[in-house]
Amino acid sequence: MTPNLGHPDRLTRGLLGLILIVAPLLNIPAIWSGAALVYASMAIGGILLLTALFRFCPLYRILGLSTCKL
Repeated sequence: MTPNLGHPDRLTRGLLGLILIVAPLLNIPAIWSGAALVYASMAIGGILLLTALFRFCPLYRILGLSTCKL
């Protein structure tokens, strides 16, 4: 698995992932009224955190993109 995420991309994904996981738990803002929206937000946040952690995005691989400077 060749890394294809650069530092700015990883930082953005990590922060956004944390926000999407924590915000529904704190109900900030109060837009997460349905359980399906809470679970979807947390799932997307988890995916963003995992891609940032492993420095690899499968979608980038399919599209032939890379923000990583090797």
